Amino acid sequence: MTIDEKYFPDFTQQRIKTEPGIEINTLVGGNGSEAILLVHGHPETHLMWRFLTPELTKHYKVVITDLRGYGDSSKPEGLPDHSNYSKRALADDQVRVMQALGFTRFHVAGHDRGARVLHRMIIDHPEKIKSCTLMDIIATYDMYKETNEEFATKYWHWFFYIQGKGFPETALSADPDRFINYNLNLKIGPAARANFPPDVLAEYTRCFSDIRTVHGICEDYRASATIDMKLDEPDRKKKIETPLLLLWGQNGVVGKLWDVMEKWKPLASNIEGAGVPQCGHFVPEEQPAFVLEKMLPFLEKHRA
Repeated sequence: MTIDEKYFPDFTQQRIKTEPGIEINTLVGGNGSEAILLVHGHPETHLMWRFLTPELTKHYKVVITDLRGYGDSSKPEGLPDHSNYSKRALADDQVRVMQALGFTRFHVAGHDRGARVLHRMIIDHPEKIKSCTLMDIIATYDMYKETNEEFATKYWHWFFYIQGKGFPETALSADPDRFINYNLNLKIGPAARANFPPDVLAEYTRCFSDIRTVHGICEDYRASATIDMKLDEPDRKKKIETPLLLLWGQNGVVGKLWDVMEKWKPLASNIEGAGVPQCGHFVPEEQPAFVLEKMLPFLEKHRA
């Protein structure tokens, strides 16, 4: 039995071409009349949604993917300006996946890097999105602009991954198993460590052991600090109209350093949210029951 068969037994898997040379690993399950796309964070894959999908598939057609550069999706060489790993490029991948599956309007939910991709998606493709759930982020632009010593220390990878091509890739590839265990254990709240069993950590390690994945991840972060900042700046003057549900770990770095609701108010006109108790960074894996308690009514409210 594969790990997908274990955690997503009723899903079908396919690779969907989104542009020449790019295929996105995609799993689809559920029988609902409306669809929801779930987009993972770093250093994870679609596997991070394993606790939410059993309930979500009762009500929705559920699509889970690996971002470009992650998991079992394509991992192209980064361009000099990192544009092929921009959040715009990654969001376009996801929109094309949904189009290929026949969905013209749908709900979206993302964690960490996936949530940053969705932030760009609701700016570039607002007509396609019924509702958007963002987990444990404030806008990338704000986080870079408001960097302080505590943020730089706890989110050290934001500044290491963006270094010159090849340098962080070499260092990160030296001991993938140690890196995955260190990175996740650093950010997981004590109440949720049992939610990350050995087979899940082994799957994350398998993907991270591919040097092309490490390069894709570094390019994602390099894009965030360069081309994404340029794309985001003019759009900060326009308010997002898509309904947003914001969820963040009360014990995580984002929740401790920022007032999440206040940071989103200047950017979006329709927001609601909550801090997730006894939770670090990995919100949907650490406290899935709380996430579903907030997500299901929010999704129902914004059905077409």
